[in-house]
Amino acid sequence: MTFALDHESRRRLGYKLIDLINEYFDSLPDRRVQLPVEERSFERLTDRMPEVGEDAAKVLDEMAHELIERGFHVPAANYFGLMNPTPTYMAVLAEAFVAAINPQLASLARSQLASRIEIETVRWIGERIWPETSKFDGTFTSGGNEANFSALAMALASHFPCQIEDGFASCGDRPVAYTSAESHHSLDKSVGLLGIGRKALRRIPVNSRMQLDTQALEQRIMQDLATGFKPFCVVGTAGTTNSGAVDDLNALADICQRYGLWLHVDGAYGAAAVFSGKHRDLVAGIERADSVTIDPHKWMAMPFAAGVILTKRAEMLQTTFGVSTPYMPKIAGSTIIDNFKVSTQWSRRMNSLKLWLTLRVHGRQAYEQHIDTQLRLARQFADWIRQSEHFELLTNPQLTIVNFRVKGVPAPEIAAANQSVVDEVTRDGRRWISTTIAGGNPVIRMMVISYLTGEKQLNELQRAITAAARKVAISASK
Repeated sequence: MTFALDHESRRRLGYKLIDLINEYFDSLPDRRVQLPVEERSFERLTDRMPEVGEDAAKVLDEMAHELIERGFHVPAANYFGLMNPTPTYMAVLAEAFVAAINPQLASLARSQLASRIEIETVRWIGERIWPETSKFDGTFTSGGNEANFSALAMALASHFPCQIEDGFASCGDRPVAYTSAESHHSLDKSVGLLGIGRKALRRIPVNSRMQLDTQALEQRIMQDLATGFKPFCVVGTAGTTNSGAVDDLNALADICQRYGLWLHVDGAYGAAAVFSGKHRDLVAGIERADSVTIDPHKWMAMPFAAGVILTKRAEMLQTTFGVSTPYMPKIAGSTIIDNFKVSTQWSRRMNSLKLWLTLRVHGRQAYEQHIDTQLRLARQFADWIRQSEHFELLTNPQLTIVNFRVKGVPAPEIAAANQSVVDEVTRDGRRWISTTIAGGNPVIRMMVISYLTGEKQLNELQRAITAAARKVAISASK
């Protein structure tokens, strides 16, 4: 038995898979997101491990049929969900090619061109964030969690260099960081994993626009300084998960400058706005950040996984993550630093090729059009909500997430009414929206995230939520 397949078998299976993917992409503008509620199953699979193999074409057909006909379809145009996009087709091809050539990006010597492509892709992104300087660097990550972790690790290393080798017991300090009540919970994980404790992350209240309250932030910093804590970092958010809020990054930068703190911007979602010349002002001040997270697998239509951490304090990457080892191959005279010295990862995949190839084929202006179109569609939907007799906006959308709630319902009943509307809309599986809590308020959350979503899908969603609201109202009156 061997894993090797002959030339004709590889060709036949490859074409079969491409045909399946091609037909799947054709179906996405109208494909239902999931099965109707009564057909969904969440039980474990119980098949035994095969001792001998089956016909490859048969297995491929069966796998594709089950995943397509019974799966949950994040890439569908009717998915108005959690920052998970329809991937570009060039990105799909890039993923297949990367899996085939399987480059190892830990070191330049074992990846060569693959590492240089990643470095170039990081530079392209960094030039959109810091157009006035070339003194930045970064690396691809598995996603926003690792990117945020990396940023906090650099901020800690910058303020407490003693802990890199000897740990915090040698420093005798109590470090604290700050972020908004609406920021991503990867930050809680990160401070815990960094050993300073989750309570070291101060979550600051938000204002009426769901932005970090800068006055409350400064008061907390002064309080911590007065009681013996050592502030080291503020994390601003460019596009919160709940509402798409963008913190006042210039105001945060001013505070960080006053107190000598590292400013990190978690722009996993919203930092992509730098690719739009028309809407770059949505993240004004991002160029003042010491580090930035961006996840191309959110607003930039990349498949999982694709995160990036960038910093204009480039030396801190190697200070924080650098190690030496005798067995890693070296290239004499190279000016490129091996990635294992600037990253939390060691063996690592080439997650950059999908974005690099998409930019090569479609160009930055395609992203500009993508971002501009989705912002317009989200604002059109918000305008419709304003005119609705059944719903009301919580806040004006800043990016492509719209928060709204059922109108005319007593406050204690709003959460249940919102959930009833979402349950009704998603019952047949055709489309997907969700509920969440934004600024302490229960809301229905809708997001324009697929580049296949257009006015047709939004009009159908409007009809669906209106019908659901009427049905809920009738049920409540009985």
